[in-house]
Amino acid sequence: VLLLAYVALMASIHVYASVEREIFSQVGLAFALIAATVLLADYYMQFTVIPVSLRNNEAAGLPLLIQYNPHGVFIALEELGYLVMSLSFLLMGPVFLGKGRLESAVGWIFVIGCTIAFAALILISFVYGLERLDRFEVVVISTAWLVLLINGILLSILFRRQPN
Repeated sequence: VLLLAYVALMASIHVYASVEREIFSQVGLAFALIAATVLLADYYMQFTVIPVSLRNNEAAGLPLLIQYNPHGVFIALEELGYLVMSLSFLLMGPVFLGKGRLESAVGWIFVIGCTIAFAALILISFVYGLERLDRFEVVVISTAWLVLLINGILLSILFRRQPN
């Protein structure tokens, strides 16, 4: 449900964007749709395929799919989904930058969130190589939802102030 709310928020930002900055919000919305699709598919498989397979004693190949395998597909898809989500933040940032204080704060939070995600990917990959386990996943998910929490509040104030 939160992923669908994220897409709705990105669509709202696209509608809010000025004509000059609409290209950023449109591409940001496209990345949001890609991120949500990847993550929804990942979570849907996790909650439908895995429990039924375990209940029917069909465990062959499951270690690659389950969320408890730090080298598995589930973790990789989460990392990909949240990296693409971070790119959507980067593209939504310019919609707000250079405006009032509240708008600029929203824009910078989006840009900083993306910067943290990619800096974490580079740093954790540099330190741990391919053995990064779920370290990056934890950072990118925490960063993404913190950005959405803070900016969700700020955007609700901003949108509430808009004339009808």
